[in-house]
Amino acid sequence: MAKDERINLRVDAERKQLFEAASAAEGRSVSAFILDAATVAAEHALADRTVFRLSEEQWAAFDALSDRPARDLPKLRELLDTPTILDELL
Repeated sequence: MAKDERINLRVDAERKQLFEAASAAEGRSVSAFILDAATVAAEHALADRTVFRLSEEQWAAFDALSDRPARDLPKLRELLDTPTILDELL
């Protein structure tokens, strides 16, 4: 893939040193290190907003599973019904 776009970043000296040390430890350029880290972060940020494509067979299997009635899972119900420290704060 051609790299024909540019992104400029301004960082403080401490972060620059951190990026330089981390990229050196991995034997990569600072640009490659930051680009890869930013790509992973962007993919995670968008993971639950992605369109999922399924074949007809996969869709049929998913549809069959989603049509099943919910099962009662007593241990899970107990866990969800047990008050936590957060409940005390509210």
